[in-house]
Amino acid sequence: MRGRLGHLGPVGLVLAGGISVQFGGAVAVSVMPRVGAIGIVTLRLVFAALVLLVVCRPKVRGHSRADWGTVVAFGVAMAGMNGLFYQAVARIPMGPAVTLEVLGPLALSVLASRRAVNLIWAGLALGGVFLLGGGGGLDGLDPAGIAYALGAGAMWATYILFSARTGRRFPQADGLALAMAVAAVLFLPLGIVETGSRLVRPDALALGAAVAVMSSVLPYTLELLALRRLPAHTFAILMSLEPAIASVAGFLVLSQALSVTEALAIALVIAASMGAVRTQVGRRGAKGAVAAGPVAGVDVGAHAEARTEPLPEPSESHPGPPEPLPEPSEK
Repeated sequence: MRGRLGHLGPVGLVLAGGISVQFGGAVAVSVMPRVGAIGIVTLRLVFAALVLLVVCRPKVRGHSRADWGTVVAFGVAMAGMNGLFYQAVARIPMGPAVTLEVLGPLALSVLASRRAVNLIWAGLALGGVFLLGGGGGLDGLDPAGIAYALGAGAMWATYILFSARTGRRFPQADGLALAMAVAAVLFLPLGIVETGSRLVRPDALALGAAVAVMSSVLPYTLELLALRRLPAHTFAILMSLEPAIASVAGFLVLSQALSVTEALAIALVIAASMGAVRTQVGRRGAKGAVAAGPVAGVDVGAHAEARTEPLPEPSESHPGPPEPLPEPSEK
């Protein structure tokens, strides 16, 4: 399978991962009338946690209290990011929701750089936000949906920070698997209370498993394969296209059409994200490092050094992709 996927090329793998994430999100929105936003988040996190725990087989002994504090915080950020995002897409179209969510990592990238040129990227992003409401701010979108999307963006930025710390403290993907389990445990009681017996209906379980595979397992594998042959800053720029992919997924799956003004707004935010990534690369290029960019929950800088070493092949003690990347958003 890895050999066949490799023929797509690294750029094709990244785009395929983004398409999988966003179309998985669109499928999740279509399932919401059956189990609700909290229910679909619960199913996604539980199934993704089960897959990662089986594949990664993380060690639970030998970690310090600080290690566990980091992974728990990572799991809380993951749960908050997913929960808030799905509340947002239950109220506003996917394209604007992902665009607003991207503002969190974008703000983190701009603040981390501390360069005057980043005022340009911030201005572009604010212009995009203004246009999202048809030129009148955000009046054209549900206020609660806007608040949830911005909250998801803040949690996404937090997710990026703890993703880097978790990657430094835990080997392979152990930290990711444990954090996903923490997020699933946090949401499971909410899903049971909110959804009740509907959560275990066969159709809901099947669709929840499909969303988990499309939005978590498959993208991790595709991105891992791509990052073995793709510069980190190029990966970051490609992931900045997520709002555009989300808009296409919303249109094809959910019939959520965008106006010309909304499309221009999304384009401005994408341009701001790409510009912020390029600025970070230019600033740190002389030091041989790539800064974190707004890339679907991935701290590019934290993973770049680890990717310079050959990755081990699957074995009986550690089957499957050895180092999947943290997720997005969507996600």
